[in-house]
Amino acid sequence: MTSIIGTYECKVDTKGRVLVPASLKKQLPAMADGFVLKRSVFETCLELWPMAEWEKMMLKINKLNPFDKKVDTFIRAFMAGVKLVDIDDAGRLLIAKDLLQFGSITKEIVMASKVNIVEIWDKDLYEATLEPEDFDFGALAQEVMSNISFDE
Repeated sequence: MTSIIGTYECKVDTKGRVLVPASLKKQLPAMADGFVLKRSVFETCLELWPMAEWEKMMLKINKLNPFDKKVDTFIRAFMAGVKLVDIDDAGRLLIAKDLLQFGSITKEIVMASKVNIVEIWDKDLYEATLEPEDFDFGALAQEVMSNISFDE
C-alpha cells in the first residue's frame, strides 16, 4: 500500500486545472498508469485515487452481490461522477465541471493526504471540517485507535 503524506494549498484556474505540487507529485505512484477522480462518500470533497489503489477497491466491490438491491444502489452512488484523469506534462490535473460543482470548488483548494489517496477540498470547506464546534479529536482517536495493537 502506498502512503501519501502532506497537505497542499493550490489554485484552480478557470478551466478547472490545478498544478499538482512537486512534493506531492513525487509521492504519487506510477503516474503513467493514471488516476481516478471521484466524489467522496462522506464529505463534500473529491478523491484522487492512484490507479493501483482504485483497482484494489474494484476487486473488493466486484465481490459484492449485484442482485442485492442495496449493493446495486451503493455501487451506483459510489461510481457517480467517476472520471479517469492524468497529470499532464506540465504537472496539471484537470477537474471536470461536474466534480468542481459537487465539491463546491471555486478557486483555492487543499489537496490533503488520506493514507493511500488524496482528498481535494475547497479551502474554506476543508478548514471548516477541522474545527467544528462539537468535535473532540482526542475522544475520536481513543475510540478508533484504542483497540489496535502497536506491537508489530
